[in-house]
Amino acid sequence: MNEYLPPKRGTFLRKNDTNELVISINDNELDDIFLINGTSFITKNLSAKDLIIEPHNYYMIINNSKKKIQINYNHDILIHDIIYNPYKYEHSKKLDFDPETFKKVYNIPEGFIDVLPKWYSIKFTYPNYNLIYIKPEMGISIQVHHLRSETWEVIEGKPIIINGNKVFYFVKNNTYFENSINTYHSVINPNINPENFVLIKEKWKGKFDEEDIERVYNPNKYY
Repeated sequence: MNEYLPPKRGTFLRKNDTNELVISINDNELDDIFLINGTSFITKNLSAKDLIIEPHNYYMIINNSKKKIQINYNHDILIHDIIYNPYKYEHSKKLDFDPETFKKVYNIPEGFIDVLPKWYSIKFTYPNYNLIYIKPEMGISIQVHHLRSETWEVIEGKPIIINGNKVFYFVKNNTYFENSINTYHSVINPNINPENFVLIKEKWKGKFDEEDIERVYNPNKYY
């Protein structure tokens, strides 16, 4: 079977079945592809070998090019479990979280000095750290910071974490990740229960400036 992927879009994050899955993409387009294959997040020097998905491995393809690409699979992927659909809410009404309501419902600690509400996440900024809540079945952008590094502590929610060129699945509480300057990082909340937010405690070193973010894949900006 095949799938057509528009520019700047990703496939679903799926889990392969008991058979090896072989994916083929035109060789001329491989330089513009990001690939999740199991615990690897491959962003350059992609080869045909990387497109072989072992049984039970997770996989996802992101098209960073400016044109539509065709992806060919050697067997039916529609039977594979969908772990994350980046576009589930693409056609839904999007309302930013109300900070006062959210604070009361989720017992947000006092002392925050700023709030950044979005429709898929909300961030409470304290003098020395941030608390970031990510809505179920949503992910933040895959991003790079050019002016600061970040340390993430998983507080709750069993997220999927992209950290550099590695992917970590259903991460336990009190796990730490160091996101160095100019390295890829992201958080996905795979929970389907609408009350199961992922909570990340974030600290940073360097210049804290939202403008230093380069979003290499933003699933919440629809094309």
